[in-house]
Amino acid sequence: MVEATSCGGVVIFRGKILLLYKSYKNKYEGWVLPKGTVEAGEEYKDTAIREVLEETGAKASIIKYIGKSQYTFNVPEDTVAKDVHWYLMMSDSYYSKPQREEYFVDSGYYKFHEAYHLLKFANERIILEKAYNEYLDLKKSNLWGSRKYF
Repeated sequence: MVEATSCGGVVIFRGKILLLYKSYKNKYEGWVLPKGTVEAGEEYKDTAIREVLEETGAKASIIKYIGKSQYTFNVPEDTVAKDVHWYLMMSDSYYSKPQREEYFVDSGYYKFHEAYHLLKFANERIILEKAYNEYLDLKKSNLWGSRKYF
């Protein structure tokens, strides 16, 4: 078994969540949250910020750590056990541009209920729900948009 670690973000701007649509040779298709592999010597927070920027073009800052999801998948040679560390992130605009090299063909910001139903993977829906509840708590406390939580 091969172990892999990725980091990603639930990026929110004005209450809407940033999603990507991936289409790989018509085999893998679906809406996902932005995430990617940790590079050597890179901190998890830096990976999340870099991957969000690379995959979506969105400049986002980290608000707080949300948690970890775990899953396995098979590649021809082996089974991969993946840990994904997720962050609640805030974008500075609705701008997004899907990274074509990674087979992302669309991106956009969606209301919570839309994003929840669009997401392909159950573990990403769980993370979305957790992140969105954190966002609502911060908003209710008038902390969303301030820098008080850094």
